[in-house]
Amino acid sequence: MKQLESGDFTTAWGGIASLQLALPVLWTAAQKRGASLPDLARWLSTNPARLIGQQGRKGQIAKGFDADLLVLAPEQTFTVTAEMLHHRHNVSPYIGQELQGVIEQTFLKGQLVYDRPNFTHLHQGEIITR
Repeated sequence: MKQLESGDFTTAWGGIASLQLALPVLWTAAQKRGASLPDLARWLSTNPARLIGQQGRKGQIAKGFDADLLVLAPEQTFTVTAEMLHHRHNVSPYIGQELQGVIEQTFLKGQLVYDRPNFTHLHQGEIITR
């Protein structure tokens, strides 16, 4: 189920679907511990870019960097339902939980790819490795 033989993780069983909820889950927990939006940006953007050696291209809003951005309504809450999940398998440990932080729009290299609740351009990302 994990496609270990082929190495094609795009066809592998993804386990428990959570990627869609990662930012709201982290933001909900982080606020309870006194974290701020700049902390969240560092944890989810700046530090991962540095970790994979892409700090000259990703991880900050600056001239010459990829315009990978999102518009967040940080105070807005929602309750997770199976129907709202965009994963292959709509199973999540967060179903029924109230989370804070609604992603309104997502831009990939400056192109609008998600405008809540619709995806406007699919399959625009790229796999980035060291």
